Amino acid sequence: MEIFLDTANTDEIKEILQWGIIKGVTTNQKIFLKEKGCNFEEQSKKILKMVDPYPVSLEGPNNLDELIETARQYNKWGKNVVIKVPMLEDGSGLQAVKILESEGIKTNVTAMITVNQAFLAANAGATYASLFFNRIRDSGDDPVEVVKQVKAAINEGGYKTKIIVGSIRKPEDVTEIISTNAHIVTIPYPILTQMPYHETTVKTLNEFEKAWDEFKAAEKPILQV
Repeated sequence: MEIFLDTANTDEIKEILQWGIIKGVTTNQKIFLKEKGCNFEEQSKKILKMVDPYPVSLEGPNNLDELIETARQYNKWGKNVVIKVPMLEDGSGLQAVKILESEGIKTNVTAMITVNQAFLAANAGATYASLFFNRIRDSGDDPVEVVKQVKAAINEGGYKTKIIVGSIRKPEDVTEIISTNAHIVTIPYPILTQMPYHETTVKTLNEFEKAWDEFKAAEKPILQV
């Protein structure tokens, strides 16, 4: 399972890229709202360059005509652009996927809650399908089971679509998602930076360090020949 970083903050991206673990970045309107004062195009181009060759998902309007026009513009910003397409209730999001994919523009169908929605996205030819883990739970369904069912449907149908699981609120969510064998989990910076920590690991390493200091203090020197 690949890890994406869910952010539009270049400092966060720079730090986590040094960890050598992420294979892409996802953004949305709420994430960009946290970066008040930046220019959307300039910030997006910075992120695309930083993350290249890995994909960066950028979100556009929730209107078919505006979305298509915007997607074509965004796609000029870098070869690793992925256009987020909303799962609109009238099916026009699926129409957008067909149009954009036919033009060679990668798509990420987003804000999906149900197996049926993801099934439709895969049939439309979406590059990625984003399932919102905790919003699935908020809606009353078991998010683990939903993701597993979508993964099975994609495998059995031979679809090219990769599942991205987002809407992560705590590190334990990631543990649950790993059990689903989804293709990708996209994790916010505050959650990802908690994941290396465990108090027992810290305690163990402190014990090892203390033992090493004691060993070095009593170490026999090498005899000079």
